Amino acid sequence: MAPRTVLAVLFDGLQSLDVTGPLEVFAGADLLAPGAYRIRTASLDGAPVRTTSGLTLVPDQSLVSAPDPDLLLVPGGTGSLRPDPRLVDWVRERGPRAGRLVSVCTGAAVLAEAGLLDGRRATTHWAYCDRLARAHPAVEIDPDPVYVRDGHIATSAGVTAGIDLALALVEEDLGRDAALTIARHLVVFLRRPGNQAQFSAQLAAQTAQREPLRDVQRWITDHPDADLCVETLAARARLSPRHFARAFRAETGMTPGRYVDRVRLEHARRLLEDTADGIEEIARTSGYGTPEAMRRAFVRTLGTPPAEYRRRFRPATTP
Repeated sequence: MAPRTVLAVLFDGLQSLDVTGPLEVFAGADLLAPGAYRIRTASLDGAPVRTTSGLTLVPDQSLVSAPDPDLLLVPGGTGSLRPDPRLVDWVRERGPRAGRLVSVCTGAAVLAEAGLLDGRRATTHWAYCDRLARAHPAVEIDPDPVYVRDGHIATSAGVTAGIDLALALVEEDLGRDAALTIARHLVVFLRRPGNQAQFSAQLAAQTAQREPLRDVQRWITDHPDADLCVETLAARARLSPRHFARAFRAETGMTPGRYVDRVRLEHARRLLEDTADGIEEIARTSGYGTPEAMRRAFVRTLGTPPAEYRRRFRPATTP
């Protein structure tokens, strides 16, 4: 098999892990299967770039002199939010010629600015999804998945999601065993599927400003199996149900029901990953009541039933 060339685009203000994370995956794959990948880096003028952490990266060459790669990787960082027009022009011209075009985190903004995501489904770091959707209405932004693949273009969420996507690409190229070996070496799980949620319920929602509402948020997290209807939560906050629902949404950015759904799903996911508890017990302690109710929630949100989720994400060493 001919080596697959991986070209990472470098620019000032990139987030270093967006580059080094995926490249470590491909480098690990090349150790397992020598000659599988040929890794290159390039900046606009071939000059060193400074990352958001202050780390300086020295590219192999300039973008102008770089050949068309099998996989073109565009990282995120502050430099991707206001990209150099020359970089956008280069990506617009050369991106479609790459076998696979991949962005990590806010690198999706560069692809969108180049017009390469128009009419496609994509994702980015959850904190920038709304901004990207407003700036590029022709792009279908999905804020939930870890990564999204649409044709030869793949976009991933924040930071470590680039590692998840790289592992998925290596699994596609070299098989599950190779990807699993690399994941173990990097001490990460193989593998979060693209439709696994990016973030926890607590990160997805804002923390309420008023203490009674913050107390309700903590109560929900600590008691997912309790009666969490609006009336019960409103009584805990000492508000009327209507006032509570309106205030909760205004201060957290989501309805009480949606927040409860996310907390219960997250609780069930942790139990599936970290314990040997049965599906029925997990459904009960997570507040679903029945395994069927939990199954519907998993399929609706994650695209996979609880048993399959456990098979993918429960470490082999779990007692």
